[in-house]
Amino acid sequence: MVFMTLRERKRLRTRQAILTAATDLFERHGYTETTLDDIAAAAEISKRAIFSYFASKEDLLFPESDARIGAAIDAIAARQPGDGPVQVLLRAMTTSTQESDDLTGRRAALRLRLMRTVPAVRGRALQHQFDAQREIARHLAAVFPADLSPISAAALTGAFIGAVTGVLDLFFEEQEPPQDPVELRATLLRVTQMALTPWLDTSSGERDLSSDI
Repeated sequence: MVFMTLRERKRLRTRQAILTAATDLFERHGYTETTLDDIAAAAEISKRAIFSYFASKEDLLFPESDARIGAAIDAIAARQPGDGPVQVLLRAMTTSTQESDDLTGRRAALRLRLMRTVPAVRGRALQHQFDAQREIARHLAAVFPADLSPISAAALTGAFIGAVTGVLDLFFEEQEPPQDPVELRATLLRVTQMALTPWLDTSSGERDLSSDI
């Protein structure tokens, strides 16, 4: 169990208040129409305080992108005997979606909708995807040198990120939250694993992970 200090708990509450206020206002009034002053007022903090937690307005829609990269890197480092690259990536995704709804919940639906309509949000999303692909691919190539070259690691990671993004985009285009989170996680895992079939190698321990949900 991880214990937080009073200061850490306060910072966590403030960060969550900012995110909740931003999500509410973006949904009600639109992204462009909502200002940082509006968000600060709704969160009952100063506008300046927002920048202690987020570098820009766009980053309010991507609060866990760095954490997901970290989770993938941790999963690579903690790979089990017989694990292959695909299994490691799918395990990291499964863990992330079970621990947080940032990929599958209300903010995810809003983020994907704004990515289609707001150039600044789309640009930030592409930057996050690019950063994630480079960092994860670099670690995969280093840990699985017998299975992946730097180029194939980049291709695998790109397929992984593209599959996740594509599934969620189509899912939220057809439905509005809330959905059954278990069903969405199962669909996401199943379709992503299908997309990564060219990299699956049963002889190196890759297996269907649907039962892990």
